[in-house]
Amino acid sequence: MKRAFLVHLLAMLGVLCVLHAAEPLSGSPAKPNIIYIMSDDHAAEAIGAYGGRLAPLNPTPTIDKLAKEGMLFENCFADNSLCTPSRASILTGQYNHRNKVYDLDGSLDAAHQFLPLEMSKAGYQTAMIGKWHLGAEPAAFDYYCVLPGQGEYFNPHFLVRGDKPWPKNIVKHEGHVTDVTLDLVLDWMKHGRDPKKPFFLMYHNKAPHDNFEFAPRYKDYLKDTEIPEPSSLWSQPHFGSIATRGDHDELLPYIGSSIGTRNPMRNMVGLFGLGTLPTEEQRKHAAYQEYLKRYLRCVKGIDDSLALFLDYLRSAGLMENTIIVYTSDQGMMLGEHDYIDKRWMYENSERMPLIIRYPKAVKPGSRTDAIVENVDFAPTLLDFAGVKRPGCMQGRSFRTICETGIEPADWTKDAYYRYWMHMAHHDNPGCLGLRTKDFKLIYYYGMARNDDYNHGLRTPPAWELYDLRNDPQELVNIYDNPAYAPIVKDLKQRLAARRMEIGDDGSDYPQIESVVREFWDYDAVARDKAVQLSHQYRSIKESVKDPWNDRPDQGWGKRVKEPTPPPQAP
Repeated sequence: MKRAFLVHLLAMLGVLCVLHAAEPLSGSPAKPNIIYIMSDDHAAEAIGAYGGRLAPLNPTPTIDKLAKEGMLFENCFADNSLCTPSRASILTGQYNHRNKVYDLDGSLDAAHQFLPLEMSKAGYQTAMIGKWHLGAEPAAFDYYCVLPGQGEYFNPHFLVRGDKPWPKNIVKHEGHVTDVTLDLVLDWMKHGRDPKKPFFLMYHNKAPHDNFEFAPRYKDYLKDTEIPEPSSLWSQPHFGSIATRGDHDELLPYIGSSIGTRNPMRNMVGLFGLGTLPTEEQRKHAAYQEYLKRYLRCVKGIDDSLALFLDYLRSAGLMENTIIVYTSDQGMMLGEHDYIDKRWMYENSERMPLIIRYPKAVKPGSRTDAIVENVDFAPTLLDFAGVKRPGCMQGRSFRTICETGIEPADWTKDAYYRYWMHMAHHDNPGCLGLRTKDFKLIYYYGMARNDDYNHGLRTPPAWELYDLRNDPQELVNIYDNPAYAPIVKDLKQRLAARRMEIGDDGSDYPQIESVVREFWDYDAVARDKAVQLSHQYRSIKESVKDPWNDRPDQGWGKRVKEPTPPPQAP
């Protein structure tokens, strides 16, 4: 088989990325079309097929049907549950320390948009439509029509290729963004697609990202329904650590945005204007119900739009030779542990839903508990397209798992995680960790890459360990339980080895690595220092009238006393 090599000098990375020729592998069938559908912040908990507490509400009948026709992945995880970094990992097949997209300010230029580049070389027509959120122009795609940044929920503007330099070619559309995105996808499918070529389409929804502005036609959906609440919304005395609670819980008001008013500056009670209710219990309950109903109304819009899209694929005869992927860029905290948003390494945030339908090779109704990561997506899709994994990609193809349902003996046994955006927006401390099928080890080192966020203030480092076999809701931190000491030792060794294996050795930010090493063993001296850091952080926060006013990038963090109703449909 002939090969051609395109060598990219990755100046920031110091490595060579060897991109292999994209000829079909020996004996492979005709190339399948590939449609990659990704919604924003769609938690597995909010997909009926995953069987969580929201499943009885039947929130996603279309996606559930897709799962019955394909394979559902029970253990798919983001390497960084934040929009921009996760999207970069999906497109590059690299962890964030390698692709250098650490946070929301990251950008991925065309030379590093490896997935569409390789698809194009393989003879695919490529298109990217919807939420992009990667800064630079998606120029590696043959066609793109993308939202600027987060984009608007109503009457959104889209960026397209044109006579002006990026990002000045702007087209405005009328309507709700989920509907508009579907219309744009269908228009490309009907009029922009070359029927003589296989196609690779990335179809990205903005919803259900906050502030959960649903289409007006869903205003009565779930109106009179009581949404089931997680027990950890109300009580979790053995959850967390000094890193997330502070010494004797002194940092509870400052770490992690909340449903109730635990975090007085970042909570759903304030966002929805519910502060006048008589008791905190009533305020918290009402805020949770409003949060989930708005969120699920956005999810309902996604599911309905997918039903229309799949109807089109059937009528066009495209369902048999097309791989359909449904996923999200990460999960979402839906009140678990009294948290909102994502970013956390906890299960509802780290876990990504993943469903793959391909009738020619994937058994209907199949499931797997094999651990896969978002860095594995690009190698897998390229493998289905008949392309060998480029040398620059750190992920690995799980195509054989899709086709056989069998996890290879040498398949990875853990997922790596690292959140870099310390105490920004939702007050989440910087952390790294490892997730196996049975356990989750989280190491909060509590330090930012720079002083842009939270004025460089450190939070107390600590470790957390959860036994997922006996505690799937992650309610009890067992790091200091003597019975689990051998598990702690083993997982720390595996975490250290995994970091070296993937190159996250701390050389890019040595000031953070010095803290990581200082608190690694977590002896008495380290614990005493963590207590002092907790006191220091509380003292400084108490002296600041409103920390959000000092943030350089407040984003959603501006408090909203009254909810803003969605505009009426045009």
